[in-house]
Amino acid sequence: MSVRSHVEEAAALLDDAARSQRGIEQFAPGHFTLDEAYRVQRALIRRRIERGERPKGIKLGFTSRAKMIQMGVDSLIWGLLTDAMIEEDGGAVDLGRYIHPRVEPEVCFLTRKAIDGPLTALEAADCIEAVAPAVEIIDSRYREFRFSLEDVVADNCSSAGLVVGMWSRKLDGLGNAGVRMQFDGRDVQVGSTGAILGHPLRSIVQASKLLHGAQMALPAGSLIMAGAATAAEALPAGVHVRCQVGSGAASLGCVEFHATKELP
Repeated sequence: MSVRSHVEEAAALLDDAARSQRGIEQFAPGHFTLDEAYRVQRALIRRRIERGERPKGIKLGFTSRAKMIQMGVDSLIWGLLTDAMIEEDGGAVDLGRYIHPRVEPEVCFLTRKAIDGPLTALEAADCIEAVAPAVEIIDSRYREFRFSLEDVVADNCSSAGLVVGMWSRKLDGLGNAGVRMQFDGRDVQVGSTGAILGHPLRSIVQASKLLHGAQMALPAGSLIMAGAATAAEALPAGVHVRCQVGSGAASLGCVEFHATKELP
């Protein structure tokens, strides 16, 4: 089988799994390399764009140094966002769209200029128009949420949905802002934005390097999901999810949604 058909076959399996809300078995070890996994990811997203979805930005994974060491990698992984993944802040999220969703608190950036080359830390902030509290809904297309590094990259890094709160220009207090995620008013994850590479803005630097390595550019007006500030939490139907980032004058505010419909 040619590399192209090998890649397209994997992309079709993952795409069908997401559309049918049915998990698939993990690929056999060594089924494809990390480079091939990213080709699968591009082919997967290309199928979605051909159906009418529009590119909206990128998401980063492994923004925790401890997770990098655990997985034996020395750089971030990343996936692509489309408009169909965006859910309404304060609205209802239909869990019938997912297989076994989890939710994690994040910070989302909105770019004000194109990112078309590697950035320094000083340049990164100048590329940002605004920042917002956000949550990502992750949903592995593999059974039991189990996968290898190559598996998860091919599966677009488990990206499935995102909810973004109100935008602001409060970039100064991002380095160690408290993060609190609640289900029905009960804390389920508490952490700090410092868990995101020590400072979420460093994710912009890393994103620029990843884009450059892939010979891609990110247009102005794109979203960058900086990575999780805490562990992910399994998302049951019927709960109200609320995530607060920061407090007092430095607060970014909150983002929230209702999870509806029983899972199939």
